[in-house]
Order: sequence, then structure tokens, then C-alpha cells
Amino acid sequence: MSEMLPAIGAILAGFIVLIWSADRFVTGAAATARNLGMSPMLIGLTIVSIGTSAPEMLVSGIAAYTGAGGLAIGNALGSNIANIGLVLGATALIAPLPVKTGLMRKELPLLLVISVVAGLVLIDGELDRLDGSILLIGLVITLILFARFQRYADPEQISHEEEELPNLPQGRALLWLIIGLALLAASSRLLVWGATDIATALGVSDLIIGLTIVAIGTSLPELAASIVSALKGHHDIAIGNIVGSNIFNLLAVMSLPGLIHPISFDSVVLWRDYGAMMLFTLALLAFAYLMERGKINRFEGCLLLTGYSGYLGLLYYMASA
Repeated sequence: MSEMLPAIGAILAGFIVLIWSADRFVTGAAATARNLGMSPMLIGLTIVSIGTSAPEMLVSGIAAYTGAGGLAIGNALGSNIANIGLVLGATALIAPLPVKTGLMRKELPLLLVISVVAGLVLIDGELDRLDGSILLIGLVITLILFARFQRYADPEQISHEEEELPNLPQGRALLWLIIGLALLAASSRLLVWGATDIATALGVSDLIIGLTIVAIGTSLPELAASIVSALKGHHDIAIGNIVGSNIFNLLAVMSLPGLIHPISFDSVVLWRDYGAMMLFTLALLAFAYLMERGKINRFEGCLLLTGYSGYLGLLYYMASA
């Protein structure tokens, strides 16, 4: 037990820093949105999404460089599953999330299209430089589309949203944004290290560690940022963060293995992990469009968390079989 004390301390310290830095990061992001005239949704889809996807990008790049591209793919898909099942589910339980019309017309359909494209890229069981280039081109197109979405946003809606945003000088807002981002990434790494060390000491297999602890650990910034955003009433940042993070995971994180070190992978990645990601993505769209249109309530959040628990159970069953 004593040899696990440093890991336990790392987990506790990581959680404390994660919660504090998420609060500072969301405050900085929201204030930056107000100062730059950007809508909260665009901030959530870009700055917050890229920032909270930094751990996934770090893990993916290192894994690909060391020849462990399968871990990079699993991290991208597993993080997307965790973002919807765990992050969105937990956030909806704490504070029901309204889904605005703009998100349903633009960003959610875009996420579905990108998810389908990612499946077509993976369907041959390989991820090479052509596949990575396709995903990277998709990232550029997506950023252009985000800019167009902002250009044609409703001015009255933006004005109403800006009234709820914190009013900080631009210098201070950027300072909190940068500090929050850096500490989010560092605290998530600390948590992953502590949890992995404990799992190893308890004899949990590397497969379970990679598919659960790493994926969940790299999704912790999204979880912290989304919950804090929801509690502060910035629902657009909370939902936009999740949708944007999933888009960047598929286009930016998953493109790295193909560009750095092309790989082949087992078919189980396609039918189990990609399949689960698509199911969660379709569930998100169904909740937004069909079940009490325009809001993700605690009931839907409970369903997402239950589904994520089932996915973890499947991983454990297949690893122990």
C-alpha cells in the first residue's frame, strides 16, 4: 500500500488542480469571446475544444512516434466515446443542457459527416499518410466552416449571450486562458500517471489501462471544462466544447498516426470502438432532435452514462475472456 501513496497523492493533487484550472480556463475563454466579438459557441468549438484536446494530441503524437499507432487510434476513438458517454452524460445530470437551433443545423450534422468520413478512412484496416492527409484537409475545411458559421450568426443572439459573459480586460482574459490551459493539460497528465501506476500495481492489464484510464484521463479536461461551463450558465461553451473536441479528435488527433508512422490495426478497433463511437454520436443527435427537442435532460444524461458503463463492461469482458 505504501508504494502506491505517491500515485494516490498525484490523483488527489491532479483533481484539485484540474477543478481550479477548469474554472480559470472557462472564465478566460468566455471573456475572450466577449472581447473579440466571437460567439460563446464558436469559442467552445475552437479555443476550448483545441485546448482540451491537447492531452489527446500529446498522447497520439508520442504513441505514433514510438510506433504504437494503435494506441493513438484507440485514444482518439476512446476519448470521443468518453466525451459523449461520460462528459456529456455527467454534465447533463448536473445541469440540463439546452441545444440551440444553430448547433442542430450546423455543428451536429458536421460531426456526423466527419464521423462517417473517419469510418471510411479506417475501413481498410490501415491508417497511412493518404488517410492522415485526408483528415488534415478535413480539419482545414472545418475551421473555415466554423469561421463562416460565426459570420452568419444572429447578432441579437450573440448580444444576448455576451451579457452573461465575464467582463475582463483582454490581457487578463488571455492570461487566465493560457494558465488554465497549461494546468488542465498538466493536471490531466498527473491524474493519468497516478491512475496508471495504481492499476499496474493492482495487476490490471495494459489493454484495460490503455482503453479506459488513458481515454478517460485525456477526457478529464473536457469533463472539468464542460461541468464548470454548465454551472456558470455558459451552456453553449459546454456543448460546443464536447462537439468541437470530438471533431478535433477525429481530424487532428487521429491524423497524426497516419502522418507520422502509418500502421495497420485489428478489425476489433473498427467494429467495437468505432462502432461504439458512432452509436454514441447517433444517440447525441437523437437526443437533440427527437427527445424533448432542443434539450438534453438528466434522463438522457443517465442513459449516456449507462451506455458508457456498458462499453467499459464490454472492454473488460473481452480483455478477460
